[in-house]
Amino acid sequence: MRSIKRLTMAAAGAATVAFALPAGVAAQGAPTFGMEPAWQVVPARPNLVFAPDRIPDRAAVLRAADYVAAAQIADMARHPLPLSTGGALDSAASNWVAATFYVGAARLARVSSQPETLRFLTATAEHYNYAMRGARSGKTMLNADDIAIGDLYQELYARRRQDGVLMPLQQRLDYSIPHLMRTEETPALVWWWCDALFMAPPVMARMSAITGDPKYLIAMDREWRRTAGLLWDKQQRLFFRDARFLDRTSANGAPVFWSRGNGWVLAGLARTIEAMPADFAGRNYYLDLFRQLAARTAELQGRDGLWRASLLDPAAFPEPETSGSGLLLYGIAWGVNHGLLPRNRYVPAVTRGWAALNRHVLPSGLLGAVQKTGDQPVATAATDVGLYGTGAYLLTAMEVADLARGAAALPVPQPQADSEQVIASTTPQPPAPRTVTGDAERARRAAEMTATAALAYDPAVLGRPATIEPLTPPTGDAARPRAIVHYAPERLDDILWENDKVALRIYGPALEAKEPPSGSGIDVWGKRVRWPFMQRQLRFPNYHVDRGEGLDFYDVGGSRGAGALGIWYGNKLWTSRNWATHRVLDTGGKVARFEVTYKPWPVDVVRRVWETRSFALPMGSHFTRMVSTLGSDDSKQPLVVGIGIGKRKTAAGTGRVVRDQANGRLTFHEPADPGHGAVSITVAADPATVVGFAQDADNYLMLVRVQPGTPFAYYTGYGWDRGLDVRSAADWDALVAGTRFDFDAGR
Repeated sequence: MRSIKRLTMAAAGAATVAFALPAGVAAQGAPTFGMEPAWQVVPARPNLVFAPDRIPDRAAVLRAADYVAAAQIADMARHPLPLSTGGALDSAASNWVAATFYVGAARLARVSSQPETLRFLTATAEHYNYAMRGARSGKTMLNADDIAIGDLYQELYARRRQDGVLMPLQQRLDYSIPHLMRTEETPALVWWWCDALFMAPPVMARMSAITGDPKYLIAMDREWRRTAGLLWDKQQRLFFRDARFLDRTSANGAPVFWSRGNGWVLAGLARTIEAMPADFAGRNYYLDLFRQLAARTAELQGRDGLWRASLLDPAAFPEPETSGSGLLLYGIAWGVNHGLLPRNRYVPAVTRGWAALNRHVLPSGLLGAVQKTGDQPVATAATDVGLYGTGAYLLTAMEVADLARGAAALPVPQPQADSEQVIASTTPQPPAPRTVTGDAERARRAAEMTATAALAYDPAVLGRPATIEPLTPPTGDAARPRAIVHYAPERLDDILWENDKVALRIYGPALEAKEPPSGSGIDVWGKRVRWPFMQRQLRFPNYHVDRGEGLDFYDVGGSRGAGALGIWYGNKLWTSRNWATHRVLDTGGKVARFEVTYKPWPVDVVRRVWETRSFALPMGSHFTRMVSTLGSDDSKQPLVVGIGIGKRKTAAGTGRVVRDQANGRLTFHEPADPGHGAVSITVAADPATVVGFAQDADNYLMLVRVQPGTPFAYYTGYGWDRGLDVRSAADWDALVAGTRFDFDAGR
């Protein structure tokens, strides 16, 4: 048998055929196949004694972190990788156990002088081809535990900018969005246990930060609130682990609140908030929840600086436990470092806890007193270890190292891209096949690799040509926010109008001739820039594709769309065709104004009506004010006008309708479109004229009584949850409630 002190190139994955291990490594056991010998080298143990009453030296903290990380990597390198990693506890697995270590190790690798940490993380990600467990069923596809490793892939993508690093994760998250955004409440939650709030939400929030697409953050927000709504105890200011514990009590009669469970939530809040834009509509909810949970758990810290497994019954398991303690310490230290928690109150808790945590680093360099995997408080031995405990230790270390600095701004930017040299030195390369032996074969192999590099198509040469051409941001006056009206004969007589908030259009006679029966519904566009973009978007044959500034994804079909009208008679809505004439009144300034007419159309066989309507959209408003005058040559009797919002049904449900006759409003919160998010639409009319509500196959309707020949004013407006100002249905409801409508048609 060959000596374990010498490994072939294939076994070590190194750049030379054979090499000797450093002295002393052999005694620790042979590395697992594919693990580099350098990963089994544990550096000399630094001084791990920290004073509990003062902020430690940054360099000393980093030495401790490097040591514990290296010891953990060495231990992982000695354990074989099982084909199925779900229950693996000590190897470089793809499950949450190891993923929590990767989260902490990746933060350390940003500042560490030891490149082996990043090299090990890269090799692990390469081993799993940047993929996740759980492809076998819908339930496992949504399992937050299996998404936790996504943070490692995001970290490597941020540092390397290699497209393939992010693709599998993005596909998995895209699969989850319709389920997280469901409008119909379900008995079961996607994130039904509190640990999940550490595993998946930070990954989703970070995906929005990396891609610039808010859909991941918005979807995360929906399910987080559901989970918190079930598991957050407002009185105790703590999280239950899951629904089974809502009525469970400990031996002393107190509710069972698990230290590590609440640590998962506090640490998950920190990681989520640091990726959350400062203007995210729901951000204050997370800040408030973070402060409450941090304050409450700090009250329960033991005198030795650590927490007990059962927070309200410390006598049940009186021994210190480091995984829950590490997560809680990380969260509290993070809150101090980002100005969310007062330093004078919380720094003593952090320094006391950091000193205590280091007293549990075993002679092997592994963190001890780590409660085993599970779902509730249990007894823990001083020698118990776990990768997730080490991950929590490293996260805490990164914050303790920064305690001496001032408060850092939020959100936290993604790490800078690595240089080509750093990428090359921290990316293990596969060895040559074992058949490559002898000088001649090695020379042939070298020539083959040279030819492969020269002949293969390199996407980087063209900078990744895209099938979707992005809009180039305008410059100069074109980038000035303004309210515009554009008559578009190039798009079959559409009339477009937009301001710094919204973009809409109606259809003209050319489209009516080409695509009968075209109609007079109002179309809304998703818009995420302040300057006008619709004309530039329409230059592309497929303007239903988002090119970075917005798109038309709303399907008017045969409906009234967002606020067009018809005549309600005989339990049926009678509508006009496309506009017949138009006149632009004001464009390019503070208000977009135009006027259109509609040719007469029949109302059953009893009368004909026609309409003249003016439109006005001011800057800063989500609402277009319309003044309509209806004519009728067959009768002077009042008309009942149905102002409509098109019905919508998707895989996410049928949406939610709110009818408010007292205030003259009809609102429809549409179900989410899986690819493009959700729109909320409100029409508003003078409450004194509203006679009720109705619906037909295509529309929800607010019924308004009007007199032919007498102008009446009404409004239509919308918010898009992936746009600039409205991130949720609740945001839209608040905006509508705060809007003043003027129904004087003479103004």
